[in-house]
Amino acid sequence: MRLPPMPLSKRLFDLTIALLLITLLMPLLLVLSVVLLVAEGRPIFYVGERMASPTRSFKQIKFRTMRVGTDKVGGVTGGDKARAISPLHRILRRTRADELPQLINVLKGDMSLVGPRPPMRSYVDAYPEIYGEVLKCRPGITGLATLRFHQHEEWLLGQCRTHRETEAVYRRRCIPRKARLDLIYQRRQSLWLDIVLVAQTAGKPFWRTKGRNDFPLDQPVAKAEASPASGPVQGIPHPAE
Repeated sequence: MRLPPMPLSKRLFDLTIALLLITLLMPLLLVLSVVLLVAEGRPIFYVGERMASPTRSFKQIKFRTMRVGTDKVGGVTGGDKARAISPLHRILRRTRADELPQLINVLKGDMSLVGPRPPMRSYVDAYPEIYGEVLKCRPGITGLATLRFHQHEEWLLGQCRTHRETEAVYRRRCIPRKARLDLIYQRRQSLWLDIVLVAQTAGKPFWRTKGRNDFPLDQPVAKAEASPASGPVQGIPHPAE
C-alpha cells in the first residue's frame, strides 16, 4: 500500500520547516549526541519500526532514551520500564528533544510534521478498523492528540507496574482517545491548523506543568466522546474512567 496522500502545500510546509529546524538546531543535535555518547554510551539513536499505513512500515529515528535491550519487551513505555530510563533520558523525554531526529523521517517523506503518532505494528494488527481510519493521514511528529493527550497518557501509563498492566491501560484508555483526536484533526486538517499545532508544540516546554486534577486535556476528549457524531471507536469498547 502506498503512503497516505498529503496536499502539496502540507509537503512543502514540512520540507521548509524541517530543513530550517535541522539547520538551526544542528549545534544542539551535535551537543546532545556527544553528551549521550559520553553519559549513556552507544547506540545514540533508537531506530524502531513504525507504521505509516496499515500495511507499510518505516524506520523511525529517535535519540535513545532507555537502557539497551529494553525495547525487546515490546509495547509502549509505562511505569514498568521506569528503571530503564536514566535522569538524562527523562530530561530528553520531558522536553521532547528525543524526537528531533525524526526531522530526517519528515525529509524522507515517512512522516509529516503534524499528524497522528505512528503506531507499532502490533497495535495496527490488533485494531485494524481504528488504524485503517487514523492512518489515512500521514503520521506526524506532533499533532492534536500529542498536544491534548500526551501528558495525561504519560500519567496513566506511569502508574502501571507491569508490562501486562501497561498494555491493558494503553489499549483500553489511550488508543480510543487518541484515535478520536486524530480523526478530529483529519476532518479539520489545513495548513493553518498545522502552523498552529507546530507553534504550540514549540512552546510546550514552557507551559506550566499541571497536576492531573486540573489537566485541561480531559475536557476536549470528554466532549469528543460525548458527541453523538463521534460514537465509540470501532474495534475498541468505549473506555470507562
